[in-house]
Amino acid sequence: MTGFSRLSSRDLAALAVGAGLIGAASCLSLGPPVRYAAWLGAFAVWMAWFVAVAREWISRAEF
Repeated sequence: MTGFSRLSSRDLAALAVGAGLIGAASCLSLGPPVRYAAWLGAFAVWMAWFVAVAREWISRAEF
């Protein structure tokens, strides 16, 4: 298992964007539709990160 010291810039960027979207929507309290959109955006960022990491892992795997 990797620690926080081994996070790549892609990992940190995905974390920052996802947390930033949710944090901004929560702090600004613009209403449920905006909070829903922020959570949806964070989910999209997470899915993009997941696909990128999976593709990298599959390309390096030895089957």
